[in-house]
Amino acid sequence: MYARKLAAEMTIGAERRPVPLEWLDSFCMRNFTGSAEFDDTLPKGEGMLEAGLSVDPARLAAAMSEWFTKRGKGNGAAVVVELREAR
Repeated sequence: MYARKLAAEMTIGAERRPVPLEWLDSFCMRNFTGSAEFDDTLPKGEGMLEAGLSVDPARLAAAMSEWFTKRGKGNGAAVVVELREAR
């Protein structure tokens, strides 16, 4: 089910850092998005998650960016999430 390991980094303004585990948990585990396409995601730690092969990382990153920004996680600034395959 979780065939892919992904690293999740975010940029807010000029600051770039791993996405906090609490944020990943809120998005992935509680599925506040209402989108079933992201059901196969599992936060593993700060800046780390696993996903099934049916999850499109680009769509997931865009959905996370939008969701975090709408919830004010960037304190008024846009939150841009980037996902890449982890080693």
